[in-house]
Amino acid sequence: MDVSDILASHEAKQKAVTVEKDIPLEIDAGFLTVTDLNPVDKESYDADREEYLMSIARDGAQALLAALFSLPTTSSPDGPLAQLPPPTTQLPRAKPLPKPKPPTKWEQFAKAKGIHKTRKDKKVWDEAKQEWVNRWGWKGANKDKEVQWITEVRANADVDHDPVKAARDARKARVAKNEKQHQQNLARAMPLPVGTSSTGAPADRKRQIDRTLAVTRTSTASMGKFDRRLEGEKKLKGVKRKFDPTEISAASEKSRDLAILSKLDKEPSTKKTKSSESSASDVLNVRKAIRSASKGKGSAALAREAGGGKGKNFKKGKR
Repeated sequence: MDVSDILASHEAKQKAVTVEKDIPLEIDAGFLTVTDLNPVDKESYDADREEYLMSIARDGAQALLAALFSLPTTSSPDGPLAQLPPPTTQLPRAKPLPKPKPPTKWEQFAKAKGIHKTRKDKKVWDEAKQEWVNRWGWKGANKDKEVQWITEVRANADVDHDPVKAARDARKARVAKNEKQHQQNLARAMPLPVGTSSTGAPADRKRQIDRTLAVTRTSTASMGKFDRRLEGEKKLKGVKRKFDPTEISAASEKSRDLAILSKLDKEPSTKKTKSSESSASDVLNVRKAIRSASKGKGSAALAREAGGGKGKNFKKGKR
């Protein structure tokens, strides 16, 4: 029985393991990516787009799997694991490059004076111990210099003056000063708020302080009029109130009065409704008008004036 035709047809259906392209595929096993730089075959693409894309994807996957099987492997409970090499493809950064830190005060001073920083060795030779020791820090060479067997004390010094304590306090003061300067440098290097620049940072901070001071001034009952001013503080500028002029023309006064009367006399006098009364009361404050007419007089005084003095014999507590 001749089965050569059957085997030939079966081999024709199977794709080759090796992928041959005009331009070799770029395989990056570290990122598990394959880059195909071959141009697109327009005829095959237009004839059957899905079949053409599937063949391109199949060739890339076959080349990647062949590269993975050629890598060294390690055994694990889950099976052999391939050791991926470091990636070779250069990917763009996800974030922009960090901005350089602003120089400290000492760096600005050194640049202005032309001072160049010289790095000293961390180890120095100790003649007494005959060994290399640290220049600074624990068991450093600077520790022996601070130890003084004899300390000169002034004649007018206090009885309880302790030279060791004074040296220790001076050292702590230097450490605190260095820490304070370090914190100031860190605060200066922090990113500024949106809309501010590095050159105008002090001005922005001063403007923010002035705004906060203005808010605290206006929080008092006198709006800061009688508050004690700080040294160099500027006078607060507020919004001036606008009043109508005391003397206006007759035409302006007439138009203003007619406008008020037109608001009061919206409905005819013969047909007074509840809505018209409410609209008139909205324009004219009746209670305020009564107080203004009485000029602070009570109800008894108004009754006496209306009755022609008959209310003079009324006594307190009687009606």
